[in-house]
Amino acid sequence: MKRSFILAAVLAPLLVTGLAATAQADPTERIKVDAGRQFFDANCHRCHSVDADKASYGPLLEGVVGRRAGTFPGYPYSKALQGAGFVWTPGALRAWMEANDELLPGTKMRHVGITDPTVQDFIVTYLASLQP
Repeated sequence: MKRSFILAAVLAPLLVTGLAATAQADPTERIKVDAGRQFFDANCHRCHSVDADKASYGPLLEGVVGRRAGTFPGYPYSKALQGAGFVWTPGALRAWMEANDELLPGTKMRHVGITDPTVQDFIVTYLASLQP
């Protein structure tokens, strides 16, 4: 019930804020991207940036979808991520958000535990929209 309320609180304002002005994407995708941005800001932004001009503690996440794990130039990854050998697909990002310490033990990222699949979907949709 609480999750439904939070989702409704996030989505309701988005429906009335002039989404028609963003003609590049269909309205449903625009809502998901905007909701994902809000969830990203609440859960991920304190350590990660999506703007190359803004420094962050963690690696830049612009263009993360499709990037090989542990390869953002200049970031000092753990040995676990350097040798991960997988690509950040939507499924890998969801698994990481839910339980990064189970997906790849030995990383230095603190576990955030975003377990709600809807919230994961919104964040992944937002990240996928940020291709350089």
